[in-house]
Amino acid sequence: MTSAESQVDDEPDAADVEMNRPRRRGIYVLPNLFTLAALFGGFYAVVMAMNGRFENACIGIFCAAVLDSLDGRVARMTNTQSAFGEQMDSLADMVSFGAAPALIMYEWGLKGLGKAGWIAAFVYCACAALRLARFNTNIGIVDKRYFQGLPSPAAAALVIGFIWVLDDAGYKGVSAMAGLPWLAFAVALFAGLTMVTNVPFYSFKDISLKRSVPFIVIVLIALGIAVINIHPPMVLFGLFCVYGFSGYGVYAYRKLKGKPVSVIATSTDEPDERGLH
Repeated sequence: MTSAESQVDDEPDAADVEMNRPRRRGIYVLPNLFTLAALFGGFYAVVMAMNGRFENACIGIFCAAVLDSLDGRVARMTNTQSAFGEQMDSLADMVSFGAAPALIMYEWGLKGLGKAGWIAAFVYCACAALRLARFNTNIGIVDKRYFQGLPSPAAAALVIGFIWVLDDAGYKGVSAMAGLPWLAFAVALFAGLTMVTNVPFYSFKDISLKRSVPFIVIVLIALGIAVINIHPPMVLFGLFCVYGFSGYGVYAYRKLKGKPVSVIATSTDEPDERGLH
């Protein structure tokens, strides 16, 4: 056999090359549509705040929170989870529940405080980024029943709900008032810092939508919707205030009972994760 014939035999067939070529992965449309819609809600809220329409901005953030709660469930129910979807969800959360609430709060009530105002807004935004980064890295070692720190959608609902209640009550030009900007300062810091604590917050992830429930549960859901419609700003803000303090209640109860307060179950990869307890 000549050297030329040997080279021809060693060359792979076109069919083999085609089979060994890595297949291009597509993107699941359905869950990412919910994520993009949530991202649009955050972007819309910022635009509305820039135009002084704070009620519309608050509604945009609350709609983003609802959509964010659905994209993961839709992905699991339709078996369309992907690494791309997880990263897309985190980036959308940073915009809708990190940057957007900070900018809206600053525009609404913090800019009159000067440096203190933008520092409070930045602290909230930075804590949201840290909260999301920690969630992504600890997702495999945290008890699924609880969040480690206040979840970013709930923190955004606290900040935005506070704005919505006062705006609905007729308070305009808050940044030029005497006391309210400092109250906004406190709310922004509380929501931001609570996101990066180790306080456990119930995640509601053990509630299955596929499981049958008693008839009374549907009646209670209908009553809950009716109560929210009585006065949406006040009722929603009240609910998220209760949730925002519930973690501290669980933490204190476990401390008093001598039970472990950490939501980290096991840790085998990172030797220094003990500091998160």
